[in-house]
Amino acid sequence: MLNRRLLVRSTVAGALALGLIGGGAVVAQSALTQNPAEVRAGAYALDSGHGKITWSVDHLGFSTYYGQFVNVKADLTIDPANPAASTLTATIPLTDVDPNDDRLKAHLQTADFFDTANHPTATFVSRSVTVDADDANEATVVGDLTLRGVTKPVTIEVEFNQAGTAMGGYKAGFDGEATIKRSEFGINYALPAVSDEVKLHIEGEFNIAE
Repeated sequence: MLNRRLLVRSTVAGALALGLIGGGAVVAQSALTQNPAEVRAGAYALDSGHGKITWSVDHLGFSTYYGQFVNVKADLTIDPANPAASTLTATIPLTDVDPNDDRLKAHLQTADFFDTANHPTATFVSRSVTVDADDANEATVVGDLTLRGVTKPVTIEVEFNQAGTAMGGYKAGFDGEATIKRSEFGINYALPAVSDEVKLHIEGEFNIAE
């Protein structure tokens, strides 16, 4: 994690240096910050082109199988003065799943898995945000995930990447990690050959509402 932060800082510093050499081409990015206390308060919406959920399961013990949910919609409120008051809601279109296999994509829509004829979306609504006492760039977000009509608490470990003006607007970026058990949501197909535990990696760039 520390190495990744050092890489980000080096990349930002390099971009700024190139901007100075090139006559200030990246002046708009000079306000980038990795200090969460400096993030602008307000309402944000996920940039769906730069936000996705990558899932992985153990497949028969031979490999780790990956897929993604895309076209995710999410709203975030940020209060850097009172992080516990921040909120996150997300809607995941289960039909927009990309497992890199057309037959599996079709199978995932059936009652064996997501049953999208009856439950086309999953939703997440945060209930609490707790900042790590030792690292203000990390937080634990606990919320309710509703999938196939079943609602269960889910914990997301979130890392703040950076915020600032880039590409014509003010943005804040985060990564997240969570693990769920699909059987808790009524998805029991191929257990235990395909693992019950599903690991989720979440990436999100949020644009502030101007």
